[in-house]
Amino acid sequence: MPEGAVIVTGANRGIGLAIAGELAASGFDLALVARDSERLDSVLAGLAGPGRFVTHAADVSDNAAVTAVVASVKEEFGAVYGLVNNAGMTRDGLLMRMRPEDWQRVLDVNLTGTFYFTRAVAPLMMRQREGRIVNISSVVGMTGNAGQANYAASKAGVIALTKSVAKELGGRNVTANVVAPGFITTDMTADLPENVKADLLKQIPLKRFGEGADVAAVVKFLLSPAAAYVTGQVLVVDGGMIA
Repeated sequence: MPEGAVIVTGANRGIGLAIAGELAASGFDLALVARDSERLDSVLAGLAGPGRFVTHAADVSDNAAVTAVVASVKEEFGAVYGLVNNAGMTRDGLLMRMRPEDWQRVLDVNLTGTFYFTRAVAPLMMRQREGRIVNISSVVGMTGNAGQANYAASKAGVIALTKSVAKELGGRNVTANVVAPGFITTDMTADLPENVKADLLKQIPLKRFGEGADVAAVVKFLLSPAAAYVTGQVLVVDGGMIA
């Protein structure tokens, strides 16, 4: 395994939890980040693998907290090999009814949080001339979606940010890529009405909703030696929904 830890944000549930489990089983050292310390403790207790695992409770939209987390991980593990920016949230609503604070909070967490963590790890990765950054976006960031102007804008921003980072850091052997999931079964999607789920299913050629494991497998690939020459790319994991 590469030297150093992989930081995974939003690791307390959903896709982040699946990513943490997959990477732990594959032997990576992990630093798991989320705001909910109790949920993080529960996740930590359930991880299985040969690596070392630590948790850090922090809000990704707090720049000082992000800087402190990265410094602690560097001290704990000696190096930061990878970063998976997965933390995200929704505050859905039609554009004309969307409160400015709901617009801003989604941008702060989904996009600015990704920027804060990426900026914090970049100097470390550049000095060690190795690093992998994987940012979790969404197909909504590529297609837009009614009622999700804030979420779609944030996820489109993540794609553009990642492509810029790939160009800036590539000369130091640091890769940056995006995973864009489609409809993934998580607690965030569990409450959708059944008729909405049925309509979504009709749009998916593979005729099933994705699971967290489907996304986690692609993240693991992008962190692996097999993806050493892949950077600035968007890997869509959506069962063909926007093909």
